[in-house]
Amino acid sequence: MNWENLNSIDQLLDIDEKSKSKIQIIFKHSTRCSVSTFAKKILEKEYNDTVQEQADVYYLDLISFREVSNEIANRYAVLHQSPQMLVIKDGVCVFNSSHSNVSFEKALA
Repeated sequence: MNWENLNSIDQLLDIDEKSKSKIQIIFKHSTRCSVSTFAKKILEKEYNDTVQEQADVYYLDLISFREVSNEIANRYAVLHQSPQMLVIKDGVCVFNSSHSNVSFEKALA
């Protein structure tokens, strides 16, 4: 799986810019949560060439980078949850899901 590590607030500017030409997906993961670990495994199984062609995928360890997680909630006007997936298009969150609803299939439908 080709995760891009998200560990800086400055990267969100780049994500917004890239989202003008390609969907950007952020996966917020808690390394202390079994539900989050399960969601991550599902995403790793679902990841395929189609997902790679349609979207860039970012991985955020929200325990290590809490300030980035907080900025994501503020910037995209979403309630913080974990695990959580956000789909960014044209600089706006157009889809978000959490817990058992985290899925590339749902995000890219």
